[in-house]
Amino acid sequence: MLFWLLAGLMILIALALVLPPLWRQHPVPAADMDERNIAIARNRLAELKDQLQSGALSQVQYEEQLVELELALSDDLDIPNQGNAAQTQGRWMAYLLAIAIPALAAMLYAGLGDYKAIEPSADMLAATPATPSIEDINKMVGKLAEHMKSNPGDAQGWTMLGKSYKYLQQYPKAADAFAEAYRLLGDKPDIMLLYADALAFANNEQLAGKSAELIFKALALEPDNITGLWLGGMAKVQAGDALEGAKLWRKLIALLPPGSPAQQETQALLAKLESQAPGGVPAEPGQTAKTADIAIAVQVSVAPGLQASVSPDDTVFIYAQAVSGSRVPLAIIRKQVSDLPLTASLTDTMAMMPAMKLSGFPQVKLSARISKSGNAMPEKGDLIGTIEQVDVKDKRVNNIVINSQVK
Repeated sequence: MLFWLLAGLMILIALALVLPPLWRQHPVPAADMDERNIAIARNRLAELKDQLQSGALSQVQYEEQLVELELALSDDLDIPNQGNAAQTQGRWMAYLLAIAIPALAAMLYAGLGDYKAIEPSADMLAATPATPSIEDINKMVGKLAEHMKSNPGDAQGWTMLGKSYKYLQQYPKAADAFAEAYRLLGDKPDIMLLYADALAFANNEQLAGKSAELIFKALALEPDNITGLWLGGMAKVQAGDALEGAKLWRKLIALLPPGSPAQQETQALLAKLESQAPGGVPAEPGQTAKTADIAIAVQVSVAPGLQASVSPDDTVFIYAQAVSGSRVPLAIIRKQVSDLPLTASLTDTMAMMPAMKLSGFPQVKLSARISKSGNAMPEKGDLIGTIEQVDVKDKRVNNIVINSQVK
């Protein structure tokens, strides 16, 4: 008897929640559902990024969950919005529901109910799906692939499709999709690395040829890219250059969160490489005393008139280039506006290419640039400060003031 009293009370509460909106007939804005789905996805994406930065997720786990999030959002946004249905429903619906809900609930409970289910067992809880099934993902990927046939200029769509195919281990298709995204977006390090990784998997995990070319081009643009350093080290090791591979992995270890699974995995791989290399792998390439002494001290700040136009999380690139000839940075540091003002040193250890180091040039050009996009290539609207020529042997601190805009 007590059960039925409680059940009746819960039905009355449900009706009290359901009927007033139907009675008032408030129109629901058509965009509300999409906005809610997008807001939920943004919050989840922020959580995933925090977990990646803290080391709670590895890069592979992060990418897998990102693919699931993107596919789920894409599927949600394709659902026809029923937001205006409330305007067309008459008050008869409220009366119908007031009678139908209790009657239907009683009939269903009589046929299917079990009062013991009020306290679900562990088996019942375990049966609840936590993530989309492979079948669901395949359906969503199929829909996305169909969408891309009629929208070949959608770079984000190609990127999502490539990630989806990679998640499904369909690597040749993933490489084709990333190739389209690369064609549309150009030299974006993240896209280049996704493309390179998919090519490698499609080629029996060999990071050679086009794959290696993309990796080292991406590292030239973004030297501290975590994925780039990992893939670059692997490419060097596969090519038989254990020394350069170890150098890239040591840099990666220094950038990863201390004690994180990713750092521990890289340390273990480096230790294995050092144990297998004949005579071991030297901690640093052989340097003369002259080269080891090269260090250009810089102090970087933003001009007062521009401080209001930057955000604390904007990316700051501090780098040295040859005065003439190649524009590839000879040494580069990546920071954020929140770190400014700062003092740092540019050294040969920050070189992106073994043959292009500070010690190989008598004078260099110094620059500090703020990028809102985080792109290592200068873009219109970036803020920049430069010192046109500095002697590499000069031990004085070079004061770089970011005071102009890239045109």
